[in-house]
Amino acid sequence: MVTPGILLVDKPGGLTSHDVVARTRKAFGTRKVGHAGTLDPMATGLLVLGIEGATRLLTFVVGADKTYLATIRLGQTTGTDDAEGEIIRTSDGALVDAVTGEQIRMGIAALTGEISQIPSAVSAIKVDGRRAYDLVRAGEQVELKARTVTVSRFDIIDERRSDGFVDLDVVVDCSSGTYIRALARDLGDALGIGGHLTALRRTRIGPFDVADAVGIDALADAKTLTPAVAAAAVLQPLEVTEDDARDLRHGKRLANQAARLDGVLAAAIAPDASLVGIVEKRGGDLKSVMNMPEASR
Repeated sequence: MVTPGILLVDKPGGLTSHDVVARTRKAFGTRKVGHAGTLDPMATGLLVLGIEGATRLLTFVVGADKTYLATIRLGQTTGTDDAEGEIIRTSDGALVDAVTGEQIRMGIAALTGEISQIPSAVSAIKVDGRRAYDLVRAGEQVELKARTVTVSRFDIIDERRSDGFVDLDVVVDCSSGTYIRALARDLGDALGIGGHLTALRRTRIGPFDVADAVGIDALADAKTLTPAVAAAAVLQPLEVTEDDARDLRHGKRLANQAARLDGVLAAAIAPDASLVGIVEKRGGDLKSVMNMPEASR
């Protein structure tokens, strides 16, 4: 029997997130593998995978804040807002050279905080049940609606100027649903010279860091986080008695225990250190919103 758990993988460039899932299925000998948040083939870095019953926890991971390291090229626009797309426009070198570091910093400041962002047309967002990138590849025009996202950090690590371009190495902390490609595009547009993403690496999803991830060639020997450890990293851990654990698994409420939660949700941990499930406040009580399968605790 395959042991349920959460696996952190450092995805290399050139593979899709589904490719990583497929290799993990083969390595662990199970079809029950899912991931919390895709990465484009060009991108590298952290994928959080759920195995067997732990796939139920991915719902509580996918919305976590994320950290990215990226390289933005100013002075050139592509059809996909990244280096994999066709070059649409290259700005005059003199125009690019005239853009000052202060102007770049002001442009970045305008893209920091709570902002309205239109995702790239080649994103995985669904439009009438189909992925936007599939519609684009089929030759259809795609206009996605703006969405509100939060960019809590957008810092320049390094700036290089050569060959009529400005290349910026940046670090971005952002809310789930933020598109770094769109930040590159919008920064270039604001400066009047265009921009696109040339490199992207995801280093963090919520409490999980790529430093703790395994490479794609080490899947066979990879160690997973237990559901209890993973859930307690994402949510407040809440120790419950054996009687409480049994009641939660049977769909019963824990009367008058809501005050034990700091927020709305918590990971209920049984005396044997197994994960009972995820509980939420219901008035003054606690009620399970997700129970782990008996063999997955």
